[in-house]
Amino acid sequence: MEHPQFRLAGPSDAEGVAALHTDSWRRHYRGAYSDAFLDGDVAPDRLTVWSGRLATPDPRHCTFLAEDGDGVVGFAHTVLDDDPTWGALLENLHVLYARKRRGIGRQLLALTARAATERTSNPGLYLWVLEQNTDAQAFYRAHGGTCVGSRHVSPPGGVSTRLNGSPVALRFVWPDPHVLAWQRRVEQRA
Repeated sequence: MEHPQFRLAGPSDAEGVAALHTDSWRRHYRGAYSDAFLDGDVAPDRLTVWSGRLATPDPRHCTFLAEDGDGVVGFAHTVLDDDPTWGALLENLHVLYARKRRGIGRQLLALTARAATERTSNPGLYLWVLEQNTDAQAFYRAHGGTCVGSRHVSPPGGVSTRLNGSPVALRFVWPDPHVLAWQRRVEQRA
């Protein structure tokens, strides 16, 4: 298995990113999102979202891609300067299930932190993670993230039937993501 390469995503990556996003939601969001949505409309919904996000470069958004000879193995999408208090929003971070625990998520997180520190007026970084996704929470805690609050999840596409009940998301923050960006520079030297 070759080491992944990291780069910014572009319009031609929408299909691969959407497929990985779909697979990740099907694996980790079952119970919070309805089975009908996850087994049906999630794939075209994610393709529509990613086709739109990646169609035209936007200086307020940053999508890093990890890929190898098999295609997309991970991605991170960030909205820069999203919130005046919390900073940049790491809206998505997903790694191919078969490639987890190999440092891809850590490298994507470090690239995101670097973008947040270099390209924003408020260098903070935050994200929302489903309360039921305890593996992701452990990953974020292991990388210095702190849980500082919660909210109810908004339904994908605003369609309430896509949720089961009222799932909760937790806010994880890095007030100073320089530490994450520094980890990436150390890895590059090693």
